[in-house]
Amino acid sequence: MNTPSETVGWTASGTAGWADQALASLLERVSVTADEVGPRFPLYADRDSGSWKSTSRGSWTGGFWAGLLWLRGLSSGDSAHRAAAAACTQRLRYWVRQDTATRGLVLWYGSALAAGPGGDEAAGRLREEAARACLAAYEGELGLVPWGDAFGGPRLLARADGVPGLVPLLARAPGAGGAGGSGGSGGSGQAAAYGHLTRHLELCLSEDPPRPAWQARPHGAWTACSEPAPGWSRTAAWLLLGAADGLHWLGDDDRLREAARRLAALRLAPAARLIPPAQDGCPFGPVDTSAAAIEAVAALKLATLVRAAGDGQEADRLTTRGHLILRRLAEAHLSDSGALLDGCYDAARGLATHHELIWGDFFLAWGLAILTGLTEPFTM
Repeated sequence: MNTPSETVGWTASGTAGWADQALASLLERVSVTADEVGPRFPLYADRDSGSWKSTSRGSWTGGFWAGLLWLRGLSSGDSAHRAAAAACTQRLRYWVRQDTATRGLVLWYGSALAAGPGGDEAAGRLREEAARACLAAYEGELGLVPWGDAFGGPRLLARADGVPGLVPLLARAPGAGGAGGSGGSGGSGQAAAYGHLTRHLELCLSEDPPRPAWQARPHGAWTACSEPAPGWSRTAAWLLLGAADGLHWLGDDDRLREAARRLAALRLAPAARLIPPAQDGCPFGPVDTSAAAIEAVAALKLATLVRAAGDGQEADRLTTRGHLILRRLAEAHLSDSGALLDGCYDAARGLATHHELIWGDFFLAWGLAILTGLTEPFTM
């Protein structure tokens, strides 16, 4: 049964109190976390102690920490906060040459907010360097940038979490031409971005529910991977985000619109749960607030595109959905200290199943920043 907050419509004035308060709480938590981890990168935190598991190089999540620091700097206007964000972004340089499609997550989300007021030229140069490296890693025969071997395991994979961030990074590769033109016709970077996105959408959406991972075989064949399993909470979330970015950075396209429609029907429909289970088919298992936060941002991005195309009614529906998800997260899952709780890193392995996750914090903060006008949906 829907609660009252799930059935009310969205109005901009309705965000003034709770969204500003929730964003302020999250950004206060960023400052506390920064003091705790120093030059390291937070990964996930225990819900009881609030202490962080951190990494020296950031793993695949380092860009979200840099992104949170940029959001703090944009909100406060404090030069020291901007300097901390800029320094963190430069610590991501290690990942430019690593063989992983998660360079999109690391290097796009870790640098794109640096394009805000005042800009950061060093972050811009790093983003261009990363875009060129990712474009060089594109394998035309496979039609994508492979998952890679930076984290071990098979290299020639297509995974849903290898899509977000990599699409705009490739599309903006230096010398690739400007945005616009469907089908990746704007230049080599746009062609690679389009190929990478559509290959993943084609594979993942060939099954119902979408299968998040596939392995390349000889002669153009692909076989389904068992992990992550179909029904993994972030499959549709990552693909929705990638499809929205594709429609923005690559231009209107029938294949991308249809994929976005199918994915939105899965997760942004009024009857869908606001907070998905970490794994479909496990109704008594953990939920995943991080997936919900990603979906909320994707909904707000899609709403912007749909409104620009002239469909105000659908844009209002998507905006309302994004608003409802964000409000549920803020009211039911945000701790007094500003931590987004109840994220699930990996239910199958029992890893951080009821925790604060750094990417959950980031996407909730970004969604709230959009609602409150701190950023635009396609700032990144």
